[in-house]
Amino acid sequence: MTKRRSRSVQATPEGIERLEAERRKRGLTLEALARSANIAADTLKRLNRRERVDRSSVRDIVSVLELDPTDVVDPQEWNQWYETVAVVRDQPIADPPLLDIARQSGVDQVDGSAPRETDDWLTSSLDSPLNLNRSNPAVPASVGQASAVPASIGQVTDGSDAADRAPDFQFYVERSELEALCIQTLDAAGGLLRIKAPQQMGKTTLLTRLLWQADQQGYETVCLSFQLADRAVFADLNRFLQWFCAVVSCELNRRDQRVADPIDQTWKDIYSASYNATAYFQDSILHPLDRPLVLALDNTDLVFEHEEIATDFCKLLRNWHDLPRRSDRNSPIWQKLRLVIVHATEIYGALDINASPLAGVGVVVDLPELTIDQVTLLVQRFGLHWSQTEVEQLTHLVGGHPYLLQLGLEQMQRQSVNLSDFLLTAATESGVYSNHLRQQLSHLEQSPELVAVFRAVVMATEPIPVKPPQAFKLQSMGLVHLEGNQAKPRCLLYRQYFANAWPG
Repeated sequence: MTKRRSRSVQATPEGIERLEAERRKRGLTLEALARSANIAADTLKRLNRRERVDRSSVRDIVSVLELDPTDVVDPQEWNQWYETVAVVRDQPIADPPLLDIARQSGVDQVDGSAPRETDDWLTSSLDSPLNLNRSNPAVPASVGQASAVPASIGQVTDGSDAADRAPDFQFYVERSELEALCIQTLDAAGGLLRIKAPQQMGKTTLLTRLLWQADQQGYETVCLSFQLADRAVFADLNRFLQWFCAVVSCELNRRDQRVADPIDQTWKDIYSASYNATAYFQDSILHPLDRPLVLALDNTDLVFEHEEIATDFCKLLRNWHDLPRRSDRNSPIWQKLRLVIVHATEIYGALDINASPLAGVGVVVDLPELTIDQVTLLVQRFGLHWSQTEVEQLTHLVGGHPYLLQLGLEQMQRQSVNLSDFLLTAATESGVYSNHLRQQLSHLEQSPELVAVFRAVVMATEPIPVKPPQAFKLQSMGLVHLEGNQAKPRCLLYRQYFANAWPG
């Protein structure tokens, strides 16, 4: 027996509301959204009626709206595995112990399809577990350890269905040194980890892996995405921090079924918002815990874009990071907290993180592209038997960009497209990257200044100087590589497409 995912999924009521809000924000009709996603309009209507639709259609829809599948479908259903009969592959996926856990979680699929993540996709693995349970670091979930899908905040199970709820790690490629550093940071009392990379380079997927592993080792885990905050939440620091504390408390309560102190009864107007948040976090969240808490803050870019709260929020996180080291009576409480901050670049509007209270704090992990050896391994895991020359041809087109590599390899695997035909259409409207490229073009055209800068970058044969605000914006979109103050297109695909989009 092996495991596979159901091919059809159902949207949640909240997911439909989120999808519709994003569609209206972009001024898209249902028919226009369906066209952009290359699906039938009836499929989109069935999704809105909460009928089951193919998961590949959901991926295409959320890709257009820049959402994750789990924004629309319940995370547990999206990551659910089902037993079925399959032939086990002869060659193991990887050797490290944690990937043994992934194999025992049923990562092989029987229909030949490859999972595709629409936002942050990165293949990776961890060499060492967290310090808890060091004596048995690679106990598979099937013998009774806790299992978790981070989006649902890691429910503890009796082990009978732990494998069913494990995230999909089939296509993880080893990044031993980088991920060992992440684990070491979260192992330390009061540790703070910053994961930084452009869009769709794998931040969220790496975060999923870290949180899943932390939960397997007995840590409490909460993943808070700032995409869940309404615009009104960001307008006022007091309201923002109340929302922040309430959401973390709510997620912990769902798992432990404990009753937290109501925010409105503990928040005192005489105190500052930051003091209230610190007191609530200490007394109502951390103090009752009998184990460390890994608190992951995803899509933190959304906070950094709001000058009225960004600096104070950074000060608060800096203070929380310092509290475990003060050797006072409350230090042991704060030593339970380990923070993970995920963001795209270092400059957002008026906030430069390098000059903010978070400058020099914690460990910063800047996710690199995949190397040629890692791309070769990835090609093999998709079941494609390529020569080194063919691997280099694909890498020449899209570089080591994880998301672009996955899209291309998935199409060639599932639709039996050969590499030569794929390369001919890759940068065109009929190619697999058309949705992604149109989205990037749409984002750029919202800023004529950014269009002018990137057009100059595309047309230049060598890297050219770009002012920091535009350089970091283009980098956060994943469109350029920066070499000092000079920029060049991230890959040949972008150079070809945008040169045709802006001829002359």
